[in-house]
Amino acid sequence: MNTAVTNNSSNAPTVVDIRKLWTVFKNADGEQVVHRDLNMHIDRGEVLSLVGGSGTGKTVLLRQILGLEKPTQGVVEVLGQQPGELSASGAANVGMLFQHGALFSAFSVLENIAFPLRELKLLPDELIRHAALVKLQMVGLEPQHANKSPSDLSGGMIKRVALARALIMDPPLLLLDEPTAGLDPEASDSFCNLLRGLHRELGLTVVMVTHDLDTLFDLSTRIAVLADQKVIVSGTAREVIAYPHPFIHEYFLGGRGQRALEALHDKPATEQHAPRPEAAPR
Repeated sequence: MNTAVTNNSSNAPTVVDIRKLWTVFKNADGEQVVHRDLNMHIDRGEVLSLVGGSGTGKTVLLRQILGLEKPTQGVVEVLGQQPGELSASGAANVGMLFQHGALFSAFSVLENIAFPLRELKLLPDELIRHAALVKLQMVGLEPQHANKSPSDLSGGMIKRVALARALIMDPPLLLLDEPTAGLDPEASDSFCNLLRGLHRELGLTVVMVTHDLDTLFDLSTRIAVLADQKVIVSGTAREVIAYPHPFIHEYFLGGRGQRALEALHDKPATEQHAPRPEAAPR
């Protein structure tokens, strides 16, 4: 299957542009090709979710967008620059929420949130503290939590602190790796509501990896499916589910998928756009 569809026909500026990307890992058995001539773009204001089976390189793509890993071949551009070429101030264009929060255990909540600003060494301590307190409250936590250690926090609170840290530099692009993993249904719903509100209020562009179908359907404006070493299809949930591929049928139309789809069908359909090829580089 060489074609893919997308409902993304807006004139919004492209925030992430990936062209002819190859990711190859060497191991004892030789070489493992994870991505082969993969093309993908993400426009401003989208919440794009990456889904795919184990080993399809979803988190690897996030790390390449962030600049933590380099592709073997091809181009990754974030706001017109390759992540590896970003200066410290340019790197502030991307915030990352890691799956387990990745908080520093020896730091307090406020110190964790403030860490990226302190590393720049451009602002006075009092201004950094004020900015961290603002972000703490922005994610729904009270100032009395500022001096707590990560070990004193619940799983949901750890996610919120990590999100506040990801937003401390006011990045236009936010990357989320399994944002609701490990949360109970109530905490997961609450965190999704928080993310939805921040996306709307801050005008964020979001790229998300998630295995949770409720989160996927709740937040995504577009879904991109990784299989066969590339993006095989991207579009609205309804467009993606209609695409004929064994992984899509198994993932979306199994028991869990059917239950999540029931909730999706209760929502009004989003406006449909004319599909266009995603496979050709932009």
